[in-house]
Amino acid sequence: MNAKLIITVVALLALGTAANTPAQSSGTLDKQIDAVFSGVTSPDSPGLAVLVRKNGQLVFERGYGMRDLHSKVTIDAHTNFRLASFTKQFTAMAIMLLVHDGKLRYDEALTEIFPDFPAYGKTITVRNLLNHTSGLPDYEDLMDAVEKAKGPVWTPEKQIQDAEVLELLKKGRNGQFAPGTSWSYSNSGYVVLGLIVAKASGKSYADFLHTRIFAPLKMNHTMVFQKGKNRVANRALGHSKDGTTFKETDQSSTSATLGDGGIYSNLEDLAKWDDALRNHTLLSEKEFQPGLSPVKLNDGSEPHWPAAPNDDNLHPGKPVSYGFGWFLDPYQGRSRMWHTGSTMGFRTVIERFTEGSGLTVIILCNRTDLEPEKLALQVADIFFSAKN
Repeated sequence: MNAKLIITVVALLALGTAANTPAQSSGTLDKQIDAVFSGVTSPDSPGLAVLVRKNGQLVFERGYGMRDLHSKVTIDAHTNFRLASFTKQFTAMAIMLLVHDGKLRYDEALTEIFPDFPAYGKTITVRNLLNHTSGLPDYEDLMDAVEKAKGPVWTPEKQIQDAEVLELLKKGRNGQFAPGTSWSYSNSGYVVLGLIVAKASGKSYADFLHTRIFAPLKMNHTMVFQKGKNRVANRALGHSKDGTTFKETDQSSTSATLGDGGIYSNLEDLAKWDDALRNHTLLSEKEFQPGLSPVKLNDGSEPHWPAAPNDDNLHPGKPVSYGFGWFLDPYQGRSRMWHTGSTMGFRTVIERFTEGSGLTVIILCNRTDLEPEKLALQVADIFFSAKN
């Protein structure tokens, strides 16, 4: 064999080895990611859908378990889950689009938008609502107070609506704290933001999001669900663990509010959302920047989670970094934007690492006994510990 032929053969062998390496490592990666989820689910129970992307490319996509216990249809990339508070990033984007349109200002007071709102709304701005520094009372606490006085008012069949939340807030004389002086995760604030979207745009919250976000991004299976008005196709139903079995727990008395948690979506559509965020499809990078600026309190200090634990208090007493509809706390020194969702029967999370790795992990669960935030970070650890 002459020298030129030897060189050619060696080069071809090297190319073949290089071509095979990604496939082999991809297979290993699949097994590592699958091991995170296959150990916490079973095929005959409610489960979850997992999407992992890197720099806009699909790395892993898989469904585990069933979308409901009646049909026993398996979960896949087209299964639609209630996003719960994952919804808040879409509400925030809607507000930012209205600011872009010149129909809203971040410093606009609540009483400018709703003139009949009580005096305590004069110092609450749209920005305070977006970053959870408004001090608005928790509407579920207000519901409890009404029901203690009057008896049961709301049920899973007769759910509280956004307009009723606003009326409860209007009956108050003061908030939990002066706007901008503290931080407290506020579903009330995002219900009000949903109402502001409708008021400022002249469309319903659902129609505005469809027209300005879902349709342009071809998120054709994503919707604001309103019982009796529309239907969610390929819908996962929520479940809770009851001893060793699961019971369906899909709707509660608060499941009809919109801006704080009313969107349903699936992995296929959320991949398009991830692309839109990466490519600045809806807003320029500069226009989106306020949403990724961590809130500071009026005195310039860093906010903290409230000390007293509750269902919406993920890390009691610890520092918190929040923009508009996104938590911004880094993980292992890596910048990220993320949000969880937790509601009757569902747990969700999106983790987007915004520098270097380009990693996105999305997990949608139709059961409440799993912790998707921890599972997503286990997936992230797999990537961050890899040498290549």
